[in-house]
Amino acid sequence: MSIGDVLAQARSEAGLTITQVSQRTCIRETIIRGIERDDFSACGGDFYARGHIRSIARAVGIDAEELVHEYDATHGSPQAIRAADVFEPATPIKLKERRSPNWSIAMIIVLALVLGYGAYRAVAAVTSPHHSAPVAQPSQHPSTAPATPTPTPSPVATHASHTVVIRLTAIEDCWVEFTTPAGVYLSQDYVVGGSSMTWTFHRNVTMQIGNPGGILLTVNGKNLGRPGSVGQPVTLSFGPHKKLPAQASG
Repeated sequence: MSIGDVLAQARSEAGLTITQVSQRTCIRETIIRGIERDDFSACGGDFYARGHIRSIARAVGIDAEELVHEYDATHGSPQAIRAADVFEPATPIKLKERRSPNWSIAMIIVLALVLGYGAYRAVAAVTSPHHSAPVAQPSQHPSTAPATPTPTPSPVATHASHTVVIRLTAIEDCWVEFTTPAGVYLSQDYVVGGSSMTWTFHRNVTMQIGNPGGILLTVNGKNLGRPGSVGQPVTLSFGPHKKLPAQASG
């Protein structure tokens, strides 16, 4: 009996179907049917065919070694495989030969760079604007010496008499308003008690003081004291050429 007949008879005597043998061995049913017909082409080679014969024989309960020997006798025994053949690739791998660096070419390149840089420096030195010929300056005749520049006269400082400086020191709060003699409004300020303010004018001004009894007034450095009574507004006129009133009582 052939290998396929032995396996088919043993499966039938064990009461197993091809499907059950496939489930036990994890071998596809088509391969099992082919082996039972002695067709091992679907096994994928002798190595897998021997493995399938052993698995099916164990599943149906018979000895597999005699069947394997018969398979080797029929299809040829496996050739011994050397360990070197296992790790040797089928296609030889070409390794690139490591070449030593070509120092001659490197030296030629370096030398060319040095010579090129030297030529560039030489050309740059010749064409640099700093090496242009100096331009001759026209000589001056001894008799025509340069004239001494005349110093610009500094502006004459404005005389102190052309201004009027008014300083107010508030003992109590006081409002102040300045107008021109014609009544044109100039400014208005509120001086808090304990503080001082100073105004400078270059023209005649009229000064209205809201609380003359609560302040001390100084005009162009002259102390005028309190120019009025507390809470009684007064109007005073000052100017660069005006004569200041006599000092009021403090």
